[in-house]
Order: sequence, then structure tokens, then C-alpha cells
Amino acid sequence: MTVAGTHLLGMMTGAGEGPGFTAIDPRTGGALPPTFHDASPAQVEQAMALAGGAHPEFELAGRERRARLLEAVAAGIEALGEELIQRAGAETALPVARLESERGRTVAQLRLFATVVRAGDYLDLRIDHGNPARTPVPKPDVRSMRRALGPVVVFGASNFPLAFSVAGGDTASALAAGCPVVVKAHPSHPGTSELVGRVIVTAVQNLGLPDGTFSLLQGQGTAVGRALVEHPLTRAVGFTGSLAGGRALFDAAGRRLEPIPVYAEMGSVNPVFVLPGRLAADLEDLVSGLANSITLGVGQFCTNPGLIVLPAGPRADTLVGALAQRLGQTTEGTMLSPGIRARYQQGLDAVTGRPGVTVAARRPAIGAAGAAAALVTVPAAAFLRDPVLHQEIFGPATVVVLTPPDELEAVARALHGQLTATLYATPQDLTTFPRLQSILEQRVGRLLYGGFPTGVEVCHAMVHGGPYPATTDASSTSVGTAAIDRFTRPLCWQNFPDDQLPEELRDRAPAGLRRRVDGEWRTTE
Repeated sequence: MTVAGTHLLGMMTGAGEGPGFTAIDPRTGGALPPTFHDASPAQVEQAMALAGGAHPEFELAGRERRARLLEAVAAGIEALGEELIQRAGAETALPVARLESERGRTVAQLRLFATVVRAGDYLDLRIDHGNPARTPVPKPDVRSMRRALGPVVVFGASNFPLAFSVAGGDTASALAAGCPVVVKAHPSHPGTSELVGRVIVTAVQNLGLPDGTFSLLQGQGTAVGRALVEHPLTRAVGFTGSLAGGRALFDAAGRRLEPIPVYAEMGSVNPVFVLPGRLAADLEDLVSGLANSITLGVGQFCTNPGLIVLPAGPRADTLVGALAQRLGQTTEGTMLSPGIRARYQQGLDAVTGRPGVTVAARRPAIGAAGAAAALVTVPAAAFLRDPVLHQEIFGPATVVVLTPPDELEAVARALHGQLTATLYATPQDLTTFPRLQSILEQRVGRLLYGGFPTGVEVCHAMVHGGPYPATTDASSTSVGTAAIDRFTRPLCWQNFPDDQLPEELRDRAPAGLRRRVDGEWRTTE
């Protein structure tokens, strides 16, 4: 499949009319053909008009056809084979093994959502039968289910060119819900985005689904994305990226005449608390695991452990020394782009210049996109009074907070919203610090006991979200099957004839649906 540098406008293509740009190979700094162009305002309008026209026909095409669409996209991505891996590697500098793993995750979550669509549990089917004879007021017949919101705009992420991009979790969950999707491709990997986008368009066409079910627009600046968010037909937005980018989209959506939800995952330092009992035990596995987690993917994971909280003392000094030595020996990595590397260096420079901060490990990086791991320490008192030290450094850097044990809870209370927090503790530690877990539960979307936060399992129970600024909506998740709820809304029918109801709410509904009927959960036969 040839990368042509085009936009995908439903089942049509367009070359674009805005400023031109190319992908850049982060390893060499060289341009990767072809040239792409920002989508014009007319092309944004065309994509959104097609999406608006496809809804609700796409939803009403039925759950089975939507499930087949997701499965066809998964198969099409696999069929791209090495072409996809090579292009993604050239555009991101991510190694082959990482990209193959990410491709596996991408197709697995597409197939997982296909099973969710077929099962229908996400519809939250409820029926309360009427009783005309009830006095003094007759009881109406009331039935409800969740329905698709409408056109969804999805922004591809820089650090996951497959799993959080064109056919990633936001797109998969929105299509599963029955929402047409318009993707704004990330400018760092436009060729990868086009390859996957063409797979989706082909699947839509082969299944006879409405034109406008899916579109892909390219753009290097902010104008295309802003226009998509502000378009009156857009009903929701999915975004993974920086705090500045997510907040800008959130604010733009809030200024609309008709505000819409923006589900933005924006940033997290993912604190790791090592409590005294665990700190007194053998540290080798902990040091090794932390070093690997900090440097995984050159630190370019949203769940990178950017903050480690230790009870101050000789054992903490031993852990810091061993971790600094391990990080100092790690090989420099190539970041996703020179721009991301520059922001990493700026963030690290800002932190190392703060009062009370001591550099434990830092090596100069080589090359336009090269980055080396770094470790700094700071006393809890300095951390608590300095907001700069609470900010995410996107890359392989971690801040160690050294605190008196009786201030562990104060450090936890000072944290902003996070995607994750980790407790390394013995059972006695949890008894000694009884409020720490509860404090962290109020600040995160996922709480780990042991282990390391990098790595997000795609499953029914996963929550990848958290209070602001980790996300703009702490009530939702962007990973796991509950992600479908973001792109649906409840709708109620009262006293409707049975044959005018959605088939899932009729008295004789398809078999295998779980419904709450007059207060009791039942499965249709």
C-alpha cells in the first residue's frame, strides 16, 4: 500500500491545500516522503458533513455489522505486515519489537470491542412495565438504553502511533458505540496514520456502511484540530497528549454555543511510594524494576514513574545510589522527535535549577533527538512548596522526594490528579500508615500494590484515567471496555408501541441480552 500524502474524506481522498510538511526520521533528522498538507477549512467541513450524514445510519446498521467492522480493521492492520512496522519505525524511532507488541495490542482491543458490541451489556437496557390501573396516577411504561452520541473527533497520540492513534482505543470505542469518527492524525507519523486509515476506509466500504463513517485529516499546526473541535456537528473529542494541548481543546469545546465533552488524557507523574518496611528489605529487584520502568520507551509512556517518595534515611540513600548507578549505565535512547527531546531537556533543566534539588544522575545527550536518563532528589519540604517539582517531565527522568516518615501522607495530599500511584509496602506498613491508601485513591485512576505503573492491560476492569490534570474527566477511562461509555448517552422511551422501540427494548428482544426488567436483571431467551 503506497503512502500518498492524502486526506481520507469518507471514501474519497484529497491532497490538502494548506502548508506542506513531511515526517522526520528522529534518528537522522532527515525528511521522509511524501509531502503532506494541512487540511483546508473546506476539507474539515466536508469530513464533518459526511460524519454528520452517517449518523444515525451507522448506529442503526446494527451491532453485528459494527462488530464485523472492528474485526475487519484488525485483520487489515495485520495484513499490512512489515510495511506498517517499517514506516512506523522510521517516523518514531521506536524499535521493531515495541511496534510489533503495540500492533498486537491494537488489534486485540479492536477484537475485544467487537465482543462487547455483540454482547450488548454496554447498552444498559432497562424496562419498567406500565400499570394503567395504578391509582391515583397510572404508571407509565418506561424503557431506556444507551445510544451513540454522534460524530467523534479523535486526536492521534505522538507516543503510540498505533494503539492510541488512528485505529486506537478512542476510535475503537467510538465505532463500537455507533459513532462516526474523524481522526486528526499526529504530524509526527502521518504516513503510519494514512496506512491504517486506508484499512478502515476499505473495511467500511466492504461492509456497505455509510460514507462518512470514518475520515482522516492531516495537519501540522493547531488550526485543523481546533476547527474540528469547534465544528457544530462534533459531539465528543478523544485526545491523548500534553496538558497544554488537552487543555486548549477542552477550553475550545467549552466556548462553543453547544459545549461538548472532551476526554483528554494529558499528563501524570505516577508517584511510587516505598514505605519503611519494604525499604528495609532487599532492594535489588526494586532498583532493577524502577530503572527499567523509568527508561522504558525512553521514558515516553504516560505511566512513566516520574516521582518516587522515600522515607529519608540510610536505606533511602542506598536505594538512590543504586538507582543512580543503574540509570547512569543505561544506553541513550532516541526520542520520538527533536521537539519532544527539546521539551524534555527544558523540563529537566527547570527542575535541576530549583532550590533544594540535587542531581544524582544525568548524562549529556547526543544527537537531535537523543536522551539520557536522569535522577534528582529533593527534601519533602522543598517539594511541598515548589509547584515546578510537581510537573511531569516527559522522558526518562524521575524526581525522588526524601521525606520524614510522618510526612508521607502530607506529600500524598499535595499531589495533583494522576493516572496511577504505586505502593511498595509490607502489610505492617499499611497498618502504620492507615490513611495513605485512602488519600491516593482520591487522586488516581489506578492504584498498584507492588509492580510498576508502565504497562496498561487492555481488559474489562482496566481504568486508564484519573482526576485533573491527568485527564479532563475522572469519571471515564480511555483503556478497557468501559471506554465505550464515553461516546454514548442514556435515552428513554415512554409508552411507545412495542414495534416502534429499538429491538433491544422490545418484549421479544434478541436472545442473550442482559436487561433490568422491573428491577430484576434477566437475560433474554
